[in-house]
Amino acid sequence: MKMYFILGMICLMTACQPKSNKAHNETPQISVPVFSEDSAYQHVATQVSFGPRVPNTEAHRQCADYLSAYLEKTGAEVIRQQAVVNAFDGTPLNMENIIGSFAPEKQRRILLCAHWDSRPFADEESDAALQHTPIDGANDGASGVGVLLELARHIGNMPLNVGVDIVLFDAEDYGVPSFSNMRSTEDSWCLGSQYWAKHPHKAGYKAEYAILLDMVGAPNAQFNYEYFSYQYGAHILEKVWKKGQELGYGSFFLTNRTYPVTDDHYYINTLTNIPCINIIHQDMSTEHGFCEVWHTQQDNLEHIDKTTLGVVGKTLLHVLANE
Repeated sequence: MKMYFILGMICLMTACQPKSNKAHNETPQISVPVFSEDSAYQHVATQVSFGPRVPNTEAHRQCADYLSAYLEKTGAEVIRQQAVVNAFDGTPLNMENIIGSFAPEKQRRILLCAHWDSRPFADEESDAALQHTPIDGANDGASGVGVLLELARHIGNMPLNVGVDIVLFDAEDYGVPSFSNMRSTEDSWCLGSQYWAKHPHKAGYKAEYAILLDMVGAPNAQFNYEYFSYQYGAHILEKVWKKGQELGYGSFFLTNRTYPVTDDHYYINTLTNIPCINIIHQDMSTEHGFCEVWHTQQDNLEHIDKTTLGVVGKTLLHVLANE
Protein backbone atom coordinates (compact mmCIF):
# COMPACT_ATOMS: atom_id res chain seq x y z
CA MET A 1 0.00 0.00 0.00
CA LYS A 2 1.00 3.60 -0.41
CA MET A 3 0.00 6.81 1.35
CA TYR A 4 -1.13 10.00 -0.38
CA PHE A 5 0.24 12.97 1.57
CA ILE A 6 -0.77 15.98 -0.54
CA LEU A 7 -4.42 15.08 -0.90
CA GLY A 8 -4.41 13.84 2.67
CA MET A 9 -3.67 17.29 4.08
CA ILE A 10 -7.31 18.11 3.44
CA CYS A 11 -8.35 15.26 5.68
CA LEU A 12 -6.08 16.14 8.58
CA MET A 13 -7.30 19.71 8.61
CA THR A 14 -10.89 18.59 9.02
CA ALA A 15 -12.16 16.91 12.17
CA CYS A 16 -14.72 14.19 11.66
CA GLN A 17 -17.35 12.84 13.99
CA PRO A 18 -19.61 9.90 13.18
CA LYS A 19 -23.27 10.44 12.51
CA SER A 20 -25.50 10.18 15.52
CA ASN A 21 -26.63 6.70 16.45
CA LYS A 22 -29.19 5.38 18.88
CA ALA A 23 -27.88 5.35 22.42
CA HIS A 24 -28.61 1.71 23.17
CA ASN A 25 -26.20 -1.11 22.44
CA GLU A 26 -27.35 -3.59 19.83
CA THR A 27 -28.02 -7.09 21.09
CA PRO A 28 -26.46 -9.78 18.89
CA GLN A 29 -29.08 -11.82 17.09
CA ILE A 30 -26.99 -14.95 17.61
CA SER A 31 -24.46 -16.13 20.17
CA VAL A 32 -20.98 -14.77 19.57
CA PRO A 33 -18.21 -17.38 19.97
CA VAL A 34 -14.88 -16.67 21.65
CA PHE A 35 -12.25 -15.33 19.26
CA SER A 36 -8.84 -16.76 20.15
CA GLU A 37 -6.07 -14.20 19.81
CA ASP A 38 -3.59 -17.03 20.42
CA SER A 39 -4.95 -18.90 17.41
CA ALA A 40 -4.78 -15.78 15.24
CA TYR A 41 -1.19 -15.22 16.36
CA GLN A 42 -0.27 -18.81 15.52
CA HIS A 43 -1.61 -18.32 11.99
CA VAL A 44 0.62 -15.24 11.68
CA ALA A 45 3.60 -17.24 12.93
CA THR A 46 2.92 -20.09 10.52
CA GLN A 47 2.81 -17.75 7.54
CA VAL A 48 6.08 -16.12 8.57
CA SER A 49 7.70 -19.54 9.06
CA PHE A 50 7.51 -20.22 5.33
CA GLY A 51 9.76 -17.23 4.65
CA PRO A 52 8.90 -14.07 2.68
CA ARG A 53 5.76 -14.82 0.66
CA VAL A 54 6.93 -13.22 -2.57
CA PRO A 55 5.30 -14.39 -5.82
CA ASN A 56 7.36 -16.91 -7.84
CA THR A 57 9.04 -18.35 -4.72
CA GLU A 58 8.71 -21.70 -2.96
CA ALA A 59 7.69 -19.95 0.28
CA HIS A 60 4.82 -18.33 -1.60
CA ARG A 61 3.65 -21.67 -3.01
CA GLN A 62 3.83 -23.42 0.36
CA CYS A 63 1.88 -20.67 2.08
CA ALA A 64 -0.82 -20.73 -0.60
CA ASP A 65 -1.32 -24.45 0.03
CA TYR A 66 -1.53 -23.85 3.78
CA LEU A 67 -4.10 -21.06 3.48
CA SER A 68 -6.28 -23.01 1.06
CA ALA A 69 -6.15 -26.18 3.13
CA TYR A 70 -7.08 -24.35 6.32
CA LEU A 71 -10.06 -22.61 4.73
CA GLU A 72 -11.28 -25.96 3.41
CA LYS A 73 -10.90 -27.41 6.90
CA THR A 74 -13.27 -24.76 8.27
CA GLY A 75 -15.93 -25.80 5.76
CA ALA A 76 -15.47 -23.02 3.24
CA GLU A 77 -15.95 -23.55 -0.47
CA VAL A 78 -12.46 -22.68 -1.72
CA ILE A 79 -11.46 -21.25 -5.08
CA ARG A 80 -7.81 -20.70 -5.97
CA GLN A 81 -7.81 -17.95 -8.58
CA GLN A 82 -4.50 -18.22 -10.41
CA ALA A 83 -3.21 -15.81 -13.04
CA VAL A 84 -0.04 -14.23 -14.39
CA VAL A 85 0.22 -10.48 -13.89
CA ASN A 86 3.06 -8.15 -14.74
CA ALA A 87 4.97 -6.27 -12.06
CA PHE A 88 6.00 -2.62 -12.49
CA ASP A 89 9.26 -3.73 -14.18
CA GLY A 90 7.60 -6.26 -16.47
CA THR A 91 8.39 -9.30 -14.33
CA PRO A 92 5.64 -11.94 -14.81
CA LEU A 93 4.21 -12.84 -11.40
CA ASN A 94 2.44 -16.13 -10.76
CA MET A 95 -0.34 -14.73 -8.64
CA GLU A 96 -3.00 -16.55 -6.64
CA ASN A 97 -6.03 -15.04 -4.94
CA ILE A 98 -7.56 -17.46 -2.44
CA ILE A 99 -11.30 -17.29 -1.84
CA GLY A 100 -13.19 -19.09 0.91
CA SER A 101 -17.00 -18.85 0.73
CA PHE A 102 -19.38 -19.71 3.55
CA ALA A 103 -23.07 -20.36 2.79
CA PRO A 104 -22.53 -19.69 -0.93
CA GLU A 105 -26.24 -20.16 -1.54
CA LYS A 106 -27.15 -17.01 0.40
CA GLN A 107 -27.74 -13.88 -1.64
CA ARG A 108 -26.88 -11.39 1.12
CA ARG A 109 -23.10 -11.45 1.34
CA ILE A 110 -20.32 -9.77 3.30
CA LEU A 111 -16.76 -9.71 1.98
CA LEU A 112 -13.78 -9.86 4.35
CA CYS A 113 -10.30 -9.55 2.87
CA ALA A 114 -6.57 -9.07 3.42
CA HIS A 115 -3.43 -9.52 1.35
CA TRP A 116 -1.23 -12.54 2.00
CA ASP A 117 1.92 -11.73 0.02
CA SER A 118 4.93 -9.95 1.50
CA ARG A 119 6.98 -7.15 0.01
CA PRO A 120 10.03 -8.18 -2.04
CA PHE A 121 11.89 -5.01 -1.07
CA ALA A 122 12.78 -3.63 2.36
CA ASP A 123 12.93 -0.21 0.73
CA GLU A 124 12.34 1.73 3.95
CA GLU A 125 15.57 0.40 5.47
CA SER A 126 18.18 3.08 6.18
CA ASP A 127 20.89 0.61 5.14
CA ALA A 128 20.91 0.55 1.33
CA ALA A 129 22.37 -2.96 1.37
CA LEU A 130 19.14 -4.27 2.93
CA GLN A 131 16.72 -2.43 0.67
CA HIS A 132 16.75 -5.13 -2.02
CA THR A 133 15.89 -7.94 0.43
CA PRO A 134 12.34 -9.27 0.99
CA ILE A 135 10.54 -8.78 4.31
CA ASP A 136 8.67 -11.18 6.59
CA GLY A 137 5.53 -9.06 6.43
CA ALA A 138 4.33 -10.25 9.82
CA ASN A 139 2.20 -7.15 10.31
CA ASP A 140 1.96 -5.98 6.69
CA GLY A 141 0.13 -9.00 5.30
CA ALA A 142 0.17 -11.91 7.74
CA SER A 143 -1.66 -10.13 10.59
CA GLY A 144 -4.83 -9.52 8.61
CA VAL A 145 -4.79 -13.06 7.24
CA GLY A 146 -4.26 -14.48 10.72
CA VAL A 147 -7.36 -12.70 12.00
CA LEU A 148 -9.42 -13.87 9.01
CA LEU A 149 -8.38 -17.51 9.44
CA GLU A 150 -9.45 -17.47 13.09
CA LEU A 151 -12.72 -15.83 12.03
CA ALA A 152 -13.18 -18.60 9.45
CA ARG A 153 -12.97 -21.21 12.21
CA HIS A 154 -16.12 -19.71 13.74
CA ILE A 155 -18.05 -18.48 10.71
CA GLY A 156 -18.64 -22.00 9.45
CA ASN A 157 -20.43 -22.87 12.70
CA MET A 158 -22.41 -19.65 13.18
CA PRO A 159 -26.06 -19.47 12.00
CA LEU A 160 -25.46 -16.14 10.28
CA ASN A 161 -28.12 -14.31 8.31
CA VAL A 162 -25.56 -13.56 5.60
CA GLY A 163 -23.08 -15.49 3.52
CA VAL A 164 -19.45 -14.55 4.05
CA ASP A 165 -16.63 -14.55 1.53
CA ILE A 166 -13.04 -14.37 2.73
CA VAL A 167 -10.71 -13.24 -0.04
CA LEU A 168 -6.94 -13.33 0.42
CA PHE A 169 -5.40 -11.10 -2.22
CA ASP A 170 -1.98 -11.70 -3.71
CA ALA A 171 0.64 -9.32 -5.15
CA GLU A 172 -0.55 -6.33 -3.16
CA ASP A 173 2.92 -5.27 -2.08
CA TYR A 174 4.88 -5.47 -5.36
CA GLY A 175 4.69 -1.72 -6.05
CA VAL A 176 7.54 0.43 -7.34
CA PRO A 177 10.24 0.58 -4.63
CA SER A 178 11.41 3.92 -3.32
CA PHE A 179 14.97 3.30 -4.53
CA SER A 180 13.85 2.79 -8.14
CA ASN A 181 14.40 5.39 -10.85
CA MET A 182 11.06 4.41 -12.37
CA ARG A 183 8.12 6.72 -11.94
CA SER A 184 5.92 5.41 -9.18
CA THR A 185 2.36 4.65 -10.25
CA GLU A 186 -0.47 3.75 -7.92
CA ASP A 187 -1.57 0.87 -10.14
CA SER A 188 1.74 -0.94 -9.58
CA TRP A 189 0.31 -1.91 -6.19
CA CYS A 190 -2.62 -4.22 -5.38
CA LEU A 191 -2.27 -6.38 -8.48
CA GLY A 192 -4.29 -9.24 -7.00
CA SER A 193 -7.29 -7.13 -6.04
CA GLN A 194 -7.21 -5.33 -9.37
CA TYR A 195 -7.33 -8.69 -11.14
CA TRP A 196 -10.12 -10.02 -8.90
CA ALA A 197 -12.19 -6.85 -9.33
CA LYS A 198 -12.02 -7.27 -13.11
CA HIS A 199 -12.39 -11.06 -13.00
CA PRO A 200 -14.45 -11.94 -9.89
CA HIS A 201 -14.35 -15.54 -8.70
CA LYS A 202 -18.05 -15.80 -9.60
CA ALA A 203 -19.61 -13.93 -12.49
CA GLY A 204 -21.71 -11.01 -11.30
CA TYR A 205 -20.45 -11.32 -7.73
CA LYS A 206 -21.88 -8.72 -5.34
CA ALA A 207 -21.61 -8.11 -1.62
CA GLU A 208 -23.44 -5.61 0.56
CA TYR A 209 -20.12 -4.32 1.80
CA ALA A 210 -16.50 -5.32 2.30
CA ILE A 211 -13.93 -4.92 5.07
CA LEU A 212 -10.19 -5.00 4.38
CA LEU A 213 -7.70 -5.76 7.16
CA ASP A 214 -4.17 -4.43 6.74
CA MET A 215 -1.52 -4.08 9.44
CA VAL A 216 -3.75 -5.08 12.34
CA GLY A 217 -1.09 -6.60 14.58
CA ALA A 218 1.07 -3.81 16.01
CA PRO A 219 1.08 -3.04 19.74
CA ASN A 220 -1.26 -0.16 20.65
CA ALA A 221 -2.43 0.18 17.05
CA GLN A 222 -4.89 2.94 16.24
CA PHE A 223 -7.46 2.61 13.48
CA ASN A 224 -8.85 5.85 12.12
CA TYR A 225 -11.26 6.86 9.37
CA GLU A 226 -8.96 6.43 6.36
CA TYR A 227 -9.88 8.80 3.53
CA PHE A 228 -11.11 6.36 0.86
CA SER A 229 -12.92 4.28 3.47
CA TYR A 230 -14.90 7.32 4.55
CA GLN A 231 -15.48 8.49 0.99
CA TYR A 232 -16.99 5.20 -0.15
CA GLY A 233 -18.23 3.54 3.04
CA ALA A 234 -18.81 5.99 5.88
CA HIS A 235 -21.84 4.00 7.08
CA ILE A 236 -19.72 0.85 7.35
CA LEU A 237 -16.98 2.65 9.25
CA GLU A 238 -19.52 3.97 11.71
CA LYS A 239 -21.07 0.53 12.22
CA VAL A 240 -17.76 -1.25 12.81
CA TRP A 241 -16.18 1.51 14.91
CA LYS A 242 -19.32 1.82 17.05
CA LYS A 243 -19.24 -1.90 17.77
CA GLY A 244 -15.55 -1.78 18.65
CA GLN A 245 -16.16 1.11 21.02
CA GLU A 246 -19.12 -0.67 22.63
CA LEU A 247 -16.84 -3.64 23.32
CA GLY A 248 -14.42 -1.38 25.17
CA TYR A 249 -11.87 -0.85 22.41
CA GLY A 250 -12.21 2.90 22.09
CA SER A 251 -8.44 3.42 22.32
CA PHE A 252 -8.06 1.37 19.14
CA PHE A 253 -11.02 2.64 17.10
CA LEU A 254 -10.71 6.41 16.70
CA THR A 255 -12.78 8.69 14.49
CA ASN A 256 -10.12 11.02 13.13
CA ARG A 257 -9.99 11.30 9.37
CA THR A 258 -6.59 10.39 7.95
CA TYR A 259 -4.64 10.29 4.71
CA PRO A 260 -5.81 8.27 1.71
CA VAL A 261 -4.04 4.95 1.22
CA THR A 262 -3.65 3.09 -2.06
CA ASP A 263 -4.70 -0.36 -0.89
CA ASP A 264 -6.92 -3.22 -2.02
CA HIS A 265 -10.05 -1.46 -0.80
CA TYR A 266 -9.51 1.35 -3.32
CA TYR A 267 -9.88 -1.03 -6.27
CA ILE A 268 -12.83 -2.85 -4.72
CA ASN A 269 -14.57 0.50 -4.38
CA THR A 270 -13.71 1.90 -7.80
CA LEU A 271 -13.92 -1.25 -9.93
CA THR A 272 -16.77 -3.24 -8.35
CA ASN A 273 -18.94 -0.60 -6.64
CA ILE A 274 -18.92 -2.71 -3.49
CA PRO A 275 -18.40 -0.24 -0.61
CA CYS A 276 -15.23 -1.29 1.18
CA ILE A 277 -13.48 0.08 4.25
CA ASN A 278 -9.92 -0.47 5.43
CA ILE A 279 -9.08 -1.28 9.04
CA ILE A 280 -5.48 -0.13 8.87
CA HIS A 281 -2.97 1.19 11.37
CA GLN A 282 -1.75 4.63 10.33
CA ASP A 283 0.88 6.42 12.42
CA MET A 284 1.07 10.13 11.72
CA SER A 285 4.26 10.46 13.79
CA THR A 286 6.35 8.68 11.15
CA GLU A 287 7.59 10.13 7.88
CA HIS A 288 5.75 7.57 5.76
CA GLY A 289 2.56 7.53 7.84
CA PHE A 290 2.65 3.87 8.87
CA CYS A 291 4.17 1.97 11.81
CA GLU A 292 7.91 2.30 12.38
CA VAL A 293 8.76 -1.16 10.98
CA TRP A 294 6.79 -0.74 7.73
CA HIS A 295 8.67 -2.16 4.73
CA THR A 296 11.75 -3.00 6.81
CA GLN A 297 13.36 -6.21 8.06
CA GLN A 298 11.88 -5.43 11.47
CA ASP A 299 8.35 -6.28 10.32
CA ASN A 300 8.61 -9.62 12.08
CA LEU A 301 6.91 -11.61 14.83
CA GLU A 302 8.61 -9.59 17.55
CA HIS A 303 6.37 -6.68 16.61
CA ILE A 304 3.07 -8.58 16.61
CA ASP A 305 0.74 -8.07 19.57
CA LYS A 306 -1.92 -10.67 20.32
CA THR A 307 -4.16 -8.10 21.98
CA THR A 308 -4.48 -6.06 18.79
CA LEU A 309 -5.29 -9.17 16.75
CA GLY A 310 -7.97 -10.03 19.30
CA VAL A 311 -9.51 -6.56 19.29
CA VAL A 312 -10.03 -6.64 15.53
CA GLY A 313 -11.25 -10.23 15.43
CA LYS A 314 -13.71 -9.89 18.31
CA THR A 315 -15.14 -6.70 16.84
CA LEU A 316 -15.74 -8.34 13.47
CA LEU A 317 -17.37 -11.41 15.03
CA HIS A 318 -19.87 -9.12 16.75
CA VAL A 319 -20.48 -7.16 13.56
CA LEU A 320 -21.27 -10.37 11.67
CA ALA A 321 -23.53 -11.63 14.47
CA ASN A 322 -25.61 -8.46 14.21
CA GLU A 323 -26.22 -8.71 10.47
